[in-house]
Amino acid sequence: MPTSSTDALLATLQHRFAANPSRHVGISWAAVQERLQTSPDALRSIAEMERTGGEPDVIGQDPATGALLIVDCSAETPIGRRSLCYDPAALDARKENKPAGSALGMAADMGITLLGEAEYHALQAHGPFDTRTSSWLATPPALRALGGALFGDRRYGRVFIYHNGAQSYYAVRGFRGMVRV
Repeated sequence: MPTSSTDALLATLQHRFAANPSRHVGISWAAVQERLQTSPDALRSIAEMERTGGEPDVIGQDPATGALLIVDCSAETPIGRRSLCYDPAALDARKENKPAGSALGMAADMGITLLGEAEYHALQAHGPFDTRTSSWLATPPALRALGGALFGDRRYGRVFIYHNGAQSYYAVRGFRGMVRV
């Protein structure tokens, strides 16, 4: 990324980091900035998260590896990542009315991973997310082999995890991603 783009992205991330201190208790911006400045691939992925409406922010640190967890924290599933089926196989299986792409395909292109159930619940501990939308979640292979995929949302003050056919897509369903730095 050009220096001016990197500086603008870091300024945006720093502002969001300062505005939401409860998401990253015990983590300093200086530590985040140092890791980001030495991780060009992560910065490129985070820039894509930002460009597609994800509003990425640090929500914690992996206790096993020490990696910072940077997750899409937009109130609703990122607008630039909606109306997608689950994965490339599901996209190929659709014969009519194909969506523009798939969540796993787009995530791979961006260099991010979909949130799993535990990660989605961890995000929801930081506030109400997906109250009008839903997000595809990383799905266990055994469930995917049966044709299904998981998604989550928040309704009635609680988090719900559901299943749907992997080939389905809806205007209000997208995906949230994560980068470990």
